[in-house]
Amino acid sequence: MNLTLTQRLSLVFSALLLACCGASAWLQIRSSDLHEMEVVQSLSRSLADHIAHRTTLMDANGLRPDAVRQLFGQLMMVNPSVEVYLLDNQGRIQGDDAPAGHLKRDRIDLAPLRRFIAGEPLPILGDDPRSVGGKKVFSAAPLQLGGQAPSGYIYVVLLGEEHDALAARVAASSVLRTTLWSMALVALLGLLAGLTAFGLITRPLRRLTDAMRRFDADGEPDAQPAVPRSAAAGSRDEIAVLETTFAQMANRIGDQWRALTRQDQQRRELIANISHDLRTPLTSLHGYLETLSLKASTLNESERQRYLAIALAQSVKVGRLAQALFELARLEHGNVQPAPEQFSLVDLVQDVFQKFELPAEARHIQLRANIAPKLPNVYADLGMIERVLTNLLDNALRHTPAHGVIAVELAHKEGRVSVTVSDTGSGIPADRREGLFERPFSSTGAHRGGGLGLLIVRRMLQLHRSEIRLLDHAGPGTTFRFDLPTAEKPTVTSVHL
Repeated sequence: MNLTLTQRLSLVFSALLLACCGASAWLQIRSSDLHEMEVVQSLSRSLADHIAHRTTLMDANGLRPDAVRQLFGQLMMVNPSVEVYLLDNQGRIQGDDAPAGHLKRDRIDLAPLRRFIAGEPLPILGDDPRSVGGKKVFSAAPLQLGGQAPSGYIYVVLLGEEHDALAARVAASSVLRTTLWSMALVALLGLLAGLTAFGLITRPLRRLTDAMRRFDADGEPDAQPAVPRSAAAGSRDEIAVLETTFAQMANRIGDQWRALTRQDQQRRELIANISHDLRTPLTSLHGYLETLSLKASTLNESERQRYLAIALAQSVKVGRLAQALFELARLEHGNVQPAPEQFSLVDLVQDVFQKFELPAEARHIQLRANIAPKLPNVYADLGMIERVLTNLLDNALRHTPAHGVIAVELAHKEGRVSVTVSDTGSGIPADRREGLFERPFSSTGAHRGGGLGLLIVRRMLQLHRSEIRLLDHAGPGTTFRFDLPTAEKPTVTSVHL
């Protein structure tokens, strides 16, 4: 059966309600019958004893059959519901006033009679002579003559056939109908109340089910389930807690999926547009080599050397770009982990300055180092930090005009050494600042970020739990800043990007 949880709960509740109503009705009827039996048996307890002690029933020769029949007839005429029987010591029926063919037993079990005579609690049921297996309330008394042992028993069934027939007719009348209608009304009200309660209880579950159905296959939920106030207030309602947990999980899945989608899109863009930076140098390299190959005999020595120099410069550019891509791929896939050690950042800055000394002099650019006194050593990967400084100075040198200044400032504060690299170049346009440290290409192939160099710088610093920041300042140029832990408090650990 393809039923919802609410429908299944409603069916189970309805079945349980009907079963409970039936059991309640049976118990009520049974209790009423037992109460009636106890009342009737208590009121008629001495009836059989009164009959047994009548002097007209017995004489010196024993029972007087004519007197017994006369008495039985009178009693059943006065009270049609009673049935009187005369039993011997073995419980066999010796006398009765039953119509012909109504007796179904010829012997009565005497154990209930002895319990009744002994005064045990009522009601006590005895055999019904007019049915095969029926039990009825009764009154009983022994028949004794002159103090001798009982010669028999008077056995009076208090609720006989006439009573059963009358009770059956009454049960089929308005009393039974009233009882059934009252039970049906109670069951209907209970069913309505139960279904309403189930609807209220399962409402958060239905809302959660609808939200889960609307959850897109691509991880984007169309509508987040509202967080119930009870759950927000620390409720112990399991359904409300489940609804809140799903909302939080859906938010996390959505954020993670969007992040994965964005990363995948960036990766696709990088692969699709890597030819953007490779096409120009490769085309130039191919063109000059082809010119040298086709016109080698017509070119003079100076032209030949110029073409070779241009081809070599373009090949160097391609090699640097390929190396940067390879290094970025290794960083993003976690193939490179820092090997931290203690070293002097001052010495490292001086070494990096020596790399750019000749190019800077050729363009009349001044390299400055502003170093705080007593600067402590840092605890980081020497090779990675050297690459970070090299990339930053290379970018600054390429974007700083002649007679400009490139400065590196080192300062110590709260267990970390801050490194500030600034230049007096043209600066970074406002439209490129937002995605400066992201992928260097957009979906259209245009440059969006700050290039592979800055992307590599960011990844390497992230491995050191540090971030590169672009500082806003008055005047021309660009200023970057990052910090590193000092050797006194090493905090660098391996991080998988």
